[in-house]
Amino acid sequence: MNTLTSPRVSDLLTALHREAETSDRAHVAEMQAKIVAPGASIEGLVADLLADERADYRAAYRDRADNFLAVSPYYGRFLYAIARARGATRVVEFGTSMGISTIYLAAALRDNGGGQLIGSEMEPAKVTRARANLDAAGLADLVEIRAGDALETLKDLGGVIDLLLVDGAFSLYLQVLKLVEPWLKPGAVILGENAFEPGYQSYVSDPANGYVSFALPDAGRGNAFTVKVS
Repeated sequence: MNTLTSPRVSDLLTALHREAETSDRAHVAEMQAKIVAPGASIEGLVADLLADERADYRAAYRDRADNFLAVSPYYGRFLYAIARARGATRVVEFGTSMGISTIYLAAALRDNGGGQLIGSEMEPAKVTRARANLDAAGLADLVEIRAGDALETLKDLGGVIDLLLVDGAFSLYLQVLKLVEPWLKPGAVILGENAFEPGYQSYVSDPANGYVSFALPDAGRGNAFTVKVS
């Protein structure tokens, strides 16, 4: 048994994923309807979402304050596996939400012998809920969730980083990566969940920037797996 499969953590994650599915059902249905509407496409939807965020990303996500916007169980297990394989002891997460992905990553830290996860979340209610979920999982001692805009909260990370998860406002992915970049170890893994933003895609795909990047085939969600190689 590992931390991820311990009853305390696995039962909590099962309940949280079930709650997230219920909470986000209407939002997911709305997004799917927009994609299949006559003349629509996922590219057009992404362009509209990015335009809304660039106009006011705080307002765009304030409208989703009650939604989990969580990773899937499949992707959560992938996060755990990558953090274990990397031997990660210091992790940064942009976009903590209710803390589901945080639990997967913190479980990996526990099984790697300990460490620290620094998360950032704009919505105060989500920060409160995420902290409560981590307490329930018995993993709160490994996690610091910083409340506020990641462009401010992630300026000082206090040491090198083994793994970065970017899963917040799409339009900020590149800015957050560049903010965290000086702290990334060679060999650090960057996981971009819904990494649709063209600037981010171009940056991590250019070897001149010191990365090797691959698209991950996960239900068309635009996930990117990137490694800092220099």
